[in-house]
Amino acid sequence: MREVEDANELAQYVGQSLGKSEWLTVDQAMIAAFAQNTGDDQWIHVDVERAAREMPGGKTIAHGYLLLSLLPVLNRTVYRVKNRRRSLNYGLNKVRFLGQVQSGSRIRLDQQVKSVEETRGGKLVTFLATVEIEGQDKPALIAETMVLMFDS
Repeated sequence: MREVEDANELAQYVGQSLGKSEWLTVDQAMIAAFAQNTGDDQWIHVDVERAAREMPGGKTIAHGYLLLSLLPVLNRTVYRVKNRRRSLNYGLNKVRFLGQVQSGSRIRLDQQVKSVEETRGGKLVTFLATVEIEGQDKPALIAETMVLMFDS
């Protein structure tokens, strides 16, 4: 876990990784709950028996948007800004879903600082988030995420 005093300090890490998160298991219960909450119940995500017959590897796969939604929980073990009033998700510049995460797989986040820009009352920090799949060369996703961090 990397700790920085404030968003200004993140600027020294531009072009570098802040570190990697702890591993997180993406299990069928998590996939099913996401399907329930979003209405995306395509069989490749929720039908374990059919996936055993028809999917490469014989398992269901996680939704790409589920993986994207896990970025905050993965990020908690990468870095922390001690002195900030609040932060808000500002958006995404680019997201690519590159590899399939089978049920039971473990993932982790490699969080890199891409830029830190002044904004009214704080900083706009752009990250390059890479979600790795344990034992795979190809990442599950790569995304440019943007966060507004307001000074304390």
